Amino acid sequence: MNDPIFIVQATVKDLEKLAPVFDQYRVFYKQASDLEAAKQFLFDKFEHRESVIFLAKHRPSDQIVGFTQLYPSFSSISLQRTWILNDLFVCADYRKQGVATKLLNQAKEFAALTKAKGLELSTATDNAAAQKCYEGLGYKRDDEFFHYFLKV
Repeated sequence: MNDPIFIVQATVKDLEKLAPVFDQYRVFYKQASDLEAAKQFLFDKFEHRESVIFLAKHRPSDQIVGFTQLYPSFSSISLQRTWILNDLFVCADYRKQGVATKLLNQAKEFAALTKAKGLELSTATDNAAAQKCYEGLGYKRDDEFFHYFLKV
């Protein structure tokens, strides 16, 4: 296979290489860099099995160039699991090369394997590039429900 990017499910063994990329993701979203806190947060997700993380890696360097993180949720109405695609990040040097699409396709495959109802995600209203990517992969903008958030 000639494709230099491949997708794998992360394990705690990936923590040291993943934490700096996760920290970059947080900085991208205007958070202060805190590598130790990023590492601890990810460790907690692995330790308590609170999320599923897929990594985009570059062959043959094995460098992590992107990731997506899914959190489980459930629909009481449909009696089914859903997955919240909470995080998606591709390192700057690898953007516009199909890495995000590969990560999103892997998330979709995983959701199907786990017999989930579907995947849910949100993005900023001004993030036209992300919206185009999601809609190009079949994601539909919710026009049925308003989403609210209460900061505590």
